[in-house]
Amino acid sequence: MFVVDNVLISDDLVEAAFCCDLGACQGACCVQGDSGAPLLESEISQIEDVFPIVRDRLRKEALEVVEKNGTWEDLGGGHFATTCVGDAECIFVRYDGPVAKCAIQEAHREGKTDFVKPISCHLYPLRVRQLGEFEALNYEQIGICSPGRKLGKKDGLGLAEYLEEPLSRKYGPEWYAQFILMVKERRTILQKG
Repeated sequence: MFVVDNVLISDDLVEAAFCCDLGACQGACCVQGDSGAPLLESEISQIEDVFPIVRDRLRKEALEVVEKNGTWEDLGGGHFATTCVGDAECIFVRYDGPVAKCAIQEAHREGKTDFVKPISCHLYPLRVRQLGEFEALNYEQIGICSPGRKLGKKDGLGLAEYLEEPLSRKYGPEWYAQFILMVKERRTILQKG
């Protein structure tokens, strides 16, 4: 592990190759899990504001869930998440054939909202955990992302480089510049050791 401005970074992240392969995984991270997308408390109002913008893109089942339960839920202990259709399918999922896609992200790409999507989704497969005064970035290596690991390896793309945009969004471009320098140093050390 190493630290960049009170953020602990796992060496798993340093060594990992990754590039999301949506055609292969079919957006499984949006439809599998124990709850919806984790939300920061500050993102709750953004989720509420973006809902009318993406409403027409959502499935009937998702709209029924929103009508009954709203767009987000309080999981307790200061943890929040988007509501789900069924056991784990985020309400903001829409399907393009068999591929689950994010209605918020699509609206953002079309210039209809400044909100990209929840930062937890944008950073995935990284997870942020609070450890006292530190945040910890951990690489969640799960089976549904194996196509992303294969594609990253094939393309020679590291997870740290792949996540430049969301890491810069979360921590700022100056932090990312410092982070990527340290990643490259760590890679050299780990290769020698």
